[in-house]
Amino acid sequence: MTAFLFPGQGSQRIGMGAELADASTVARAVFEEVDEALGQGLFRIMREGPEEALTLTENAQPAIMAHAIAVLRVLEIEGGITLVAKGECVAGHSLGEYTALCAVGAFTLADTAKLLRLRGRAMQAAVPVGEGAMCALLGADLTKASALAEAVAEGQVCEVANDNDPGQVVLSGHRPAIERAVALAKEHGIKRGVLLPVSAPFHCALMAPAADAMAGALEASPPAPMRLPLYANVTAALVSDPSEAVELLVQQVTGRVRWRESVLAMGEAGIERFVELGGKVLGPMVGRTLPEAQVISAVTMADIEALAREL
Repeated sequence: MTAFLFPGQGSQRIGMGAELADASTVARAVFEEVDEALGQGLFRIMREGPEEALTLTENAQPAIMAHAIAVLRVLEIEGGITLVAKGECVAGHSLGEYTALCAVGAFTLADTAKLLRLRGRAMQAAVPVGEGAMCALLGADLTKASALAEAVAEGQVCEVANDNDPGQVVLSGHRPAIERAVALAKEHGIKRGVLLPVSAPFHCALMAPAADAMAGALEASPPAPMRLPLYANVTAALVSDPSEAVELLVQQVTGRVRWRESVLAMGEAGIERFVELGGKVLGPMVGRTLPEAQVISAVTMADIEALAREL
C-alpha cells in the first residue's frame, strides 16, 4: 500500500523544475498555468533566482506546489501512473497539504496557486518582521520540546509548530522566547537548538490573523470531491470530506503540524511505501519514524521514470 507525500517550505532551491521543464511539455504547461494564474513570472524566479525572491514566503509556497504538481502530472500523463490507481492516501507537510488537495482534485491548479500566494502574504503580514522566530530542536522528542517551550515562554508565545520525526521538533513564537529555547536546549536534555532562517513564526497562535484571511479565501474557493483521502496535519487522521479538509486547513495556520503522528497513523493503516513528489525532505523524516518503510523521492525526469517502473 502506497501513500503520496508533498513537501513544505524549505524544499525550494534555485533551478527547481528547470530540468523537468526542458524535458517535458507537460511540466512546462504546469509552470505556465501557475504563472498565468498569479500574473507573475514565478517560474523564471524558480529557474534563475535571485534566491531572496524565491525564498520570500509568498513565492516559495506556490513555487514548491507548482514543482510537485509538475512532477505528478509528468508521472500521470507521461508515465501512465495515476494516484488513484496506485495510492491509498495522500499527505502534505504544511503548505504541502494544499498541494495534496490539488493532486486529488479538491482544488484546481490555478486556485491552489492563488490560495498559496495569499497564504504566504497573510502569514508574512501577521507578525512584524523581527518579532517572531522559529527554531529546530535536534535530538528532541515531543515531550522534551513541550517542556522546554513551557519553561522559556515567560508570558510570550512559544509553541510546538512541527513534530517532524522522533528526533526533530520545531518551536515557533516570539523571538525572545525562541532565542531562550535555543540557549537552554541542552539543559533540557536536547542535543541542539538551531534558529531557522524563516521570515515569520509559522504554526503558532501569532498566526491568527493569517488564519482569518485563509478562512475567507477558502470560503470563496469551495473544494470539489477528493479522489483519495488525506491525512491532515492538525489531526494526524484520515479525511475524505473536502469541506472538513478545508476547515482543517484554516486550523493548520495556527496549529501544530503533526507529521510524525501522521506517518505512524499511515503505517498502522498498512501503508508500506511512501512516495514524495517534488522534494527529498519528507522521505528522511518518514525513514526515521518508520525505519522499515520503503521511501522513494521523485524530483527529476530520471526519478520519475524510475518511479513509474517501480509502481
